[in-house]
Amino acid sequence: MSTPVGIVLVSHSAQLAAGLRLLVEQIGSAAVPVVTAAGTDDGGIGTSYGLVLNAIKDADRGAGVLVLPDLGSSVLTARTVLDDHPRPDAVIVDAPFVEGAVAAVVAAASGADLHTVVKSAEEARHVRKL
Repeated sequence: MSTPVGIVLVSHSAQLAAGLRLLVEQIGSAAVPVVTAAGTDDGGIGTSYGLVLNAIKDADRGAGVLVLPDLGSSVLTARTVLDDHPRPDAVIVDAPFVEGAVAAVVAAASGADLHTVVKSAEEARHVRKL
């Protein structure tokens, strides 16, 4: 199998991100690097620039990195990190946090390229539950 796209889950809550990581690791594959950047540096609720920057580096295996924030300041923090450290192989995605993460990990586990993984996460917005 080729090197998979890495996934970074950016959240205000370390517990929320850790739970989602457990879920997608069971659905996807252990081969897909899923890294969380959640909470503040001291463990509180919020988003840390340094945690996001390090998570992108940790998730990178050479096939690109999809960055999926939950809401509000996590979006702003992730965008700021990518603006300050631009790289064509790291993409922030506007997708639902849970559904987008599941779709991205499934696509990455199948060996899809970054563009396809991004598209899969974005399309998760349109999947009906009922």
